[in-house]
Amino acid sequence: MDTPSLPPPSMGYSPPVATANTLMPRPERRPTPLAFSSPSTFSPLPPQQNQLPRTSSQTPSSLSSGDGVHVNTPLSQFSTPPGPPLFSPPLRPAAVPFRATPTTPQPVPFSSGSTLPTSSSPHYSNGSHELSLHHSAGLDESTFESPYVLFSAHKVLKRKKLANVPCLGFGALVSPGREIAPGPEVVHREPYRCQSCGAYANLYCEILIGSGQWQCVICQRLNSSDGEYIVPSKEDLQNWQELSSSAIDYVQIGNKRPGFIPVSDSRMTAPIFLVIDECLDEAHLQHLQGSLHAFVDSLPPTTRLGVITYGRTVSVYDFSEGSVASADVIPGDKSPTEESLRALIYGTGVYLSPVHASLPVMHTIFSSLRSYKLNIPEASRDRCIGTAVEVALAIIRGPSADMTRGIIKRSGGNCRIIACIGGPSTYGPGSVPHSVSHPNYDYMERTAMKWMEHLGQEALRHETMVDILCAGTCPVRIPVLQPLAKSSGGVLILHDDFGEAFGVNLQRASMRASGSHGLFEIRCSDDILVTQVIGPGEEATADSHETFKNDSSFCIQMHSVEETQSFSLSMETKGDIKNDYVYFQFAARYLNIYQADISRVITVRLPTVDSVSMYLRSIQEDVAAVLIAKRALLHAKTSSDAIDMRLTVDERVKDIALKFGSQPPKSKLYQFPRELSTLPESLFHLRRGSLLGNIVGHEDERSVLRNLFLNASFDLSLRMLAPRCLMHHEGGTFEELPAYDLAMQSNAAVVLDHGTDIFIWLAGKSGLFSDDFNGTELAAQEGKSAAALAACKTLAEELSEQRFPAPRILSFKEGSSQARYFVSRLIPAHKDPPYEQEARFPQLRTLTPEQRTKLKCSFIHFDDYSFCEWMRSLKLVPPEPS
Repeated sequence: MDTPSLPPPSMGYSPPVATANTLMPRPERRPTPLAFSSPSTFSPLPPQQNQLPRTSSQTPSSLSSGDGVHVNTPLSQFSTPPGPPLFSPPLRPAAVPFRATPTTPQPVPFSSGSTLPTSSSPHYSNGSHELSLHHSAGLDESTFESPYVLFSAHKVLKRKKLANVPCLGFGALVSPGREIAPGPEVVHREPYRCQSCGAYANLYCEILIGSGQWQCVICQRLNSSDGEYIVPSKEDLQNWQELSSSAIDYVQIGNKRPGFIPVSDSRMTAPIFLVIDECLDEAHLQHLQGSLHAFVDSLPPTTRLGVITYGRTVSVYDFSEGSVASADVIPGDKSPTEESLRALIYGTGVYLSPVHASLPVMHTIFSSLRSYKLNIPEASRDRCIGTAVEVALAIIRGPSADMTRGIIKRSGGNCRIIACIGGPSTYGPGSVPHSVSHPNYDYMERTAMKWMEHLGQEALRHETMVDILCAGTCPVRIPVLQPLAKSSGGVLILHDDFGEAFGVNLQRASMRASGSHGLFEIRCSDDILVTQVIGPGEEATADSHETFKNDSSFCIQMHSVEETQSFSLSMETKGDIKNDYVYFQFAARYLNIYQADISRVITVRLPTVDSVSMYLRSIQEDVAAVLIAKRALLHAKTSSDAIDMRLTVDERVKDIALKFGSQPPKSKLYQFPRELSTLPESLFHLRRGSLLGNIVGHEDERSVLRNLFLNASFDLSLRMLAPRCLMHHEGGTFEELPAYDLAMQSNAAVVLDHGTDIFIWLAGKSGLFSDDFNGTELAAQEGKSAAALAACKTLAEELSEQRFPAPRILSFKEGSSQARYFVSRLIPAHKDPPYEQEARFPQLRTLTPEQRTKLKCSFIHFDDYSFCEWMRSLKLVPPEPS
């Protein structure tokens, strides 16, 4: 048989030359019933006709008795098959559960009566029985660890009874929109997909190099590559990127949307609408004006910007008159009528203008904003937020959204509305009464929430995200505004004021990359069951994606595709696993910011083990802690729920010690497993921090933080969960220390990174700012403190340079009122005995006895548990520091 020439490696994004055998036709898109129906209506899968034998052990090993696991612990909850999976969008009320797989585990979908090769049938019907297979048995797994997928453990337990212990659980964090350098391998053609289950060809596939056929790792079906994979030797298969890399981007250049005009950077053609609250007091308005001026100056010249202000009416600013600013005014008491919208859309006004053409006018508009003059409390002022967003959305999707010199263009997608809000929506559609004591407030709030959610869904259908940036001291009624941002794929962020942090988030919100039309597919080996998905999306309907005959994938419609997002997956095993590996494939299909069709495919395999100690050593404690926290936060919708979740965390920690720990001789306390020494401390931060604790004052703030945490990437989630503590030393260096209050030393400057907040703490009277010096010494000491503060601020800016939302950065001296923000986030380890302090905070050994005494005397007694006290209250021995 003639061997076709190998394809050259892909270079950049240049389109390849199409050949007859480089395209794999996609299956017909056809509406089908959901694959996850109940057992009573689930039809058995037909026998597979194309399979290769599994290359893994079929005999499970017995569990070692030396693993320290109480095998005889009753686990009656696992005597029945797992319940239906639940996709859980964060903080969504009354979500309807749906299944990811039948409740009764189905048999492996292939038959021993297959006419293709099996272990008892060595002769291949395709004439390639003397040709070798390409397979991945000898691959080094460590070289294929994907930055897009983080598993809670790098191994999977074979025994179902142990693998499905709920206190620890098994899962993964997937960030399909993450951008790294270097990025995934790029392929400019259609992917080869299994015609049975829809999985993609990957580096773990068995390949018949004589015929080019490949075996799916998910369903074991044999598929054709149209002769593409026919090579003289298996080493030659490394020339195909999908057979040598765990992450692949299949890129199709072009756009399917009517009216799209290609440009060099279509992200810059997507419009941004600023929707500005005009009911602000003078102090807030001045800060807002400064942020708006800096924002418009930071935009690329080609960015198209629109400006709307709202109060009782909606003012839409027109840029058609050159250097003069004018506005069309629409009543805000109801949704805009078709006549008023038609006058805007088909009129001669230019409501979206390139920054380079209208920058002076934009500055004039911002400077002309006036503070609220009536003597009415902030919460009682009329604000028609819903009507203002409706008008902005109508202009974005209208045919004359951008009319310059008679040329009508349509957006390249990824449009964004950024609402700058200083108070609640109290006028027009989507509004609530001024006072929460209104007798009909609860009903009107529910009505407003539904209306806002519908408006957000409408924005999402038109590829427009609504970001809501709130600031000031007036309650903005988060339950009403959150559905608008969430259902459109945007974010809601709270700020203390309209100053620096607000301005930075305004800029980062406008420039962050965002894909659209996202579909996230999860496929696993038959042994694995996806039980829950938490993240920024919702269940995909059957007609929204391609369907395959035996497709059991778990499909999610993504609200947007951004680097700052992740999905949290919870998984269980359906039964005892007999194979040596289990496989996971994640596919995200979306349009990127340049309107290229991207299919990002990530394939991972994990080894299975019998030994519990090997499994525990493979656990990634930070990932496991974030997954546990997200599952807990999903149920903490109110302050009372948060209290219940704190108790749940306590019980979870106790169960982990009972199931996987040991009991020392002559002791009533259980020893936490040494392989998980940092996990309980992370969960202690969870229960007492800003997510589940009470250190944040208002429930609106806690609600926003929880919703942000549920959608956040792993890096931001970890910092929000467990703060990072860095102590400054002379010379501008920093030492990372445990987040204990023992870091508050008399000569210290400390940076505490808590995700959405970064605090800089400077020692007070006895240290950096001591009064016990003469004039020369005092000047030198003040110079040192100024240098330390500058170094800490530089570090804080570097830590948060790419973070969204940008954290607020607060600096203060010891003993000041703001220092409570810092102290409340540290574990009060000063209550522990000295030997435990030194074991967990070794830096103490560098202090002199006088410094130790001074540190001890600086603390104020309060009732909060230290970490060690908390562990003992649970009848557990604190784990030894790693």
